[in-house]
Amino acid sequence: MRLTFLYQPVTDLEAALPFYRDELGWDEAWREGEETVAFWLPGRVAQVMLSYTDQPAGPMYLVDDLRAWIAGHSDVETVIPMYDIPGGAVAGFAAPGGNVFYVFDQPTA
Repeated sequence: MRLTFLYQPVTDLEAALPFYRDELGWDEAWREGEETVAFWLPGRVAQVMLSYTDQPAGPMYLVDDLRAWIAGHSDVETVIPMYDIPGGAVAGFAAPGGNVFYVFDQPTA
């Protein structure tokens, strides 16, 4: 597992962009349509991904094979069922303290 994104849902993407770009000075990494924008964290160790959804914020970890990871961690509660993303799939899991984390793969990306 490799921390790749810090997922941050927003209700108004266009209004949020100046904060991350201008106030924090982060470089835009990529966009997906008008719904998702990612910014590099300083040092480019990971990205903050802003998106319109009602899913909770949380870290996103890249694995080689999401289905294999789920099979190997059957005791970890799934709170957001697996769904497709460009080039792969993602699912959300319960973490201590009521937090959520995401695990995803992108084998075709």
